[in-house]
Amino acid sequence: MNLPILLAAATALATAAGGLLALKAKDRLHLVLGLAAGLLLGLVAFDLLPEVFEMSSATLLGAPAVSVALVGGFLLLHLYEKFFGTHEPAESDFSDDHKHRVNVAGGLGAFAMAGHVFLDGLALGVAFKVSNDLGLAVFIALLVHAFSDGLNTVSFMIKSGLWGKKSIGLLGVDALARISGAALGSTLVLSNNLIALYLAAFSGI
Repeated sequence: MNLPILLAAATALATAAGGLLALKAKDRLHLVLGLAAGLLLGLVAFDLLPEVFEMSSATLLGAPAVSVALVGGFLLLHLYEKFFGTHEPAESDFSDDHKHRVNVAGGLGAFAMAGHVFLDGLALGVAFKVSNDLGLAVFIALLVHAFSDGLNTVSFMIKSGLWGKKSIGLLGVDALARISGAALGSTLVLSNNLIALYLAAFSGI
């Protein structure tokens, strides 16, 4: 088993750890999420973005293509959140209307989440094709992201009354999707420009 796949499996354990924390330490979640957010922003700003801007000088729509991909990734996640709302803050209250929308979008949101973490794993495999340093930076970002994802997902399901065996299965789908993405990313043959664009979009997300 290659390194990206092993590291993707480690991020799956981080998701489970985040979910466990959500069950055990509900009064400290805001502190953990604040730390996770700071780590993610630092990794993107100081590790990922400088690297991808060095990898590609292509332009798109009159701007650096990497910048367009970065903004596109951000907007993609914004639309995803708008329609599926899977990252509801752990401490928020749920109105009856919101609970209804959560139940309606639950199944579709689960598929969307699996696709989202698959792309995370893909970024991990692709990053290691550039360098071990970049791969490790992406791994740390995914580790933090996976932990906060597990924490938020479990908190969200408990608040909305959806927690149960299916929810535990959803965490399993999360792990499988991320490992599958890393396996595919390890086998793809891409140019530096394509890798830079993908990792820029990943940074935006």
